[in-house]
Amino acid sequence: MESNFNNLNIINTLLKWRMHLVVILIIAFIGSIVFSGPWIITPKFKSWAVVYPANISPYSEESETEQMFQIMKATYVRDRVIEKFDLGKHYDISKDGQYYQTYLFLEYGENVTISKTPGEAIKIQVLDEDPKVAKQMVDAILEAYNEKIEMLHTVKFQEVVAMWGRAVDRKKMAIDSLERQLNNLAIEDGLLNYEAQTDEMIKGILGTVEGGTTKINKKEVDKLKASIEKKGGLLLTTLNDLQNEGANLSALVKEYDIAYSNYDRQYSYTNEIEAAFVSDKKVSPVRWLIVVLTMFATFFFALVFIGIIENLRIRKAQN
Repeated sequence: MESNFNNLNIINTLLKWRMHLVVILIIAFIGSIVFSGPWIITPKFKSWAVVYPANISPYSEESETEQMFQIMKATYVRDRVIEKFDLGKHYDISKDGQYYQTYLFLEYGENVTISKTPGEAIKIQVLDEDPKVAKQMVDAILEAYNEKIEMLHTVKFQEVVAMWGRAVDRKKMAIDSLERQLNNLAIEDGLLNYEAQTDEMIKGILGTVEGGTTKINKKEVDKLKASIEKKGGLLLTTLNDLQNEGANLSALVKEYDIAYSNYDRQYSYTNEIEAAFVSDKKVSPVRWLIVVLTMFATFFFALVFIGIIENLRIRKAQN
C-alpha cells in the first residue's frame, strides 16, 4: 500500500513538472544537435590496413609479428610520418608553444592506432578530418616501416658482406703465395710437372727412350734428379695445397655472393591482407549517440533536481 502511494506521488510530481521537463528536454535536444555538429566537433574519417610481416628474421625469442609491432610503434616511423605530413601544422599546434612536441605526440597517439589482431597480423588505423590524408598516413606508416627494416638489413648484411669479402681476400693472398712458390720452383729448379718430369728422369737414368735410341743428356738428367730429390716433395705439397685452397676459395666466393645478394635485394617486408582506403563516411562524432546520452543525462539530473526541490518544499510545509 505504501509502495503504491509512493509510486502515485512520483507520478503526480512528474505530472506537476511535466512542462518544465518537456522544455528542458527540448533545450537539451537542440543543444546536443548544435554542439555535436561539424561546426563545433570536427568530423573524423577512419582508414586502416591489415598486414603480415614478410622477409624478416625475428630477434631473440620474439615473433615476426612482435618485431613488426615494435618497429611500427618506434620513434623512426612516427617521426617520418610527422615530417611527411607536417602534422604540427595539420593538427594546428603552434611550434612556438612550450609543449609543442608533447601535444603533437599526444595528438598523433590519439589518431594513430597500431595493434595486433587475433590472427597475429598487425592493424594500422588512422583517424583524420581528411579521409584522403587518413589513407595516405596508413600508407606512409607502411612505407616508413619498410624503410626501417631495409636500413637494419643493410647494416646487417654490410657486415656479413665485409666479413666474407675479407675471407676471400685472405684466401686469394694464400693462393698467390702458393703460385709464387710454384713459379720459383719452375724458374730456379726447373720443376713444372712432377709426374711427367719424374717419368722423363727415370727414362734418362735407365737409358730407355720411346721411339728408338736417342742421345741422352746425362747432365740434365742428373740435374733434374737432384731437383726432384731436393724439391719434389715441396712441389707436390704446394700443388696439393693450391688445389685445396682453390676449392676453399670457390666455397668462400659462393658465401660472399649469397651475402651480397641479400645485401642488394629489393624486398617488401609486408604482406597486405587489407589495403588502406579513402573512407566516404565519418566515424566521429556519432551524433545520434551524443543526442541520446545528452537526453538521458538531462532527464536524470532534472529528476534529481526536481526531487530536491520537492523535498525542500515538503519540509518547509511541515515546519
